[in-house]
This record gives sequence, structure tokens and C-alpha cells, in this order.
Amino acid sequence: MYDDDSSSGSGAMPGLPPRPHRGWTFDEQPVGKRWSTSRRTITETDLVVYATQFGFAEGLFLDATAAERAGYDGRLVPGSLVMSLAEGLVISGGAIAGTGVAYLGATVEVKGPTFVGDTLQVVAEVTAARLTSRGDRGIVTTRNEVFNQHSSLVMVYTPTRMILCRHAD
Repeated sequence: MYDDDSSSGSGAMPGLPPRPHRGWTFDEQPVGKRWSTSRRTITETDLVVYATQFGFAEGLFLDATAAERAGYDGRLVPGSLVMSLAEGLVISGGAIAGTGVAYLGATVEVKGPTFVGDTLQVVAEVTAARLTSRGDRGIVTTRNEVFNQHSSLVMVYTPTRMILCRHAD
């Protein structure tokens, strides 16, 4: 059930579950199914564009000295940006390509700081799945753990989505 990419020299964390190649249908997402995403490094540009475009003009994010005074060793990244990047990794990995029809909500827990230069990767596990009354789709909840390049858990979020029972294409 797990791919160990450590022998390929890719730098991926060893023991990760496989990555999706095509969106999984509801029936292909039983409770306990796990997968991992590719990785993405957060850049200075990511932070500055996000902070200025969406009003996060806070010293912790835009002033390295202010972040240092608050006890951080680097340019801090807002948790909402971390979640957005994590969701981008899930979506770009194809887990819900052609099968995801609605994002119904999530709970989010920040477990540790994330900084410019950190590389994120998501490991997801299906924690709940039920068929809707229509019978052509289901509701799937996953626990998505976001890790940095040091294998430190920086965020856990649990999105709930509506997933088709068959591919739309």
C-alpha cells in the first residue's frame, strides 16, 4: 500500500503512500485509503503576493525583524496560505480530477510554523465516506497532514467533498 520513493533519489519522505494519477470515484475512496502529493517550496513571491493581495499586511509576514522579535527564525507564512498551497497540491495531483463536484468545508489546525523556503507535502487518508441519497455520488472526508521538508507536521485539515461514483469524462 505504500511507495518508498527514498530509493529513487527524489528526496521524498520514505514510506509515503502512492500518488493518484486520475481522480478516484467515490467507490475508490474507502475509509483508510491513503495517498501523498508531490512537493512544493514556498517562495518569497508566494508570500508577498498573498499577503499584499489578501490584506495580510502584518509585520509577522512582511517584516523579518518583527518575526524575529516574535521568536521566529525566518519569514513566517500565514496558515491560510499553507492550506491553500496544500489544497493546490491535492488538486494538482489528480485525486479529485473528474470526480470532485463540491468542496463542503473543512476544519484546520496549525501544528507548527511554516516559513518562506519550506517545502510542503500532503499525506491524505479517507476518514469517512457515505453514499448520498441520490446514489450517484458520495460524501468523503479526509485527514490531510501537511509536512515540511524536515518531516515536521505543520498543519492538519479535514476537508469534506462531494465525489461522483463515476468519472465525468
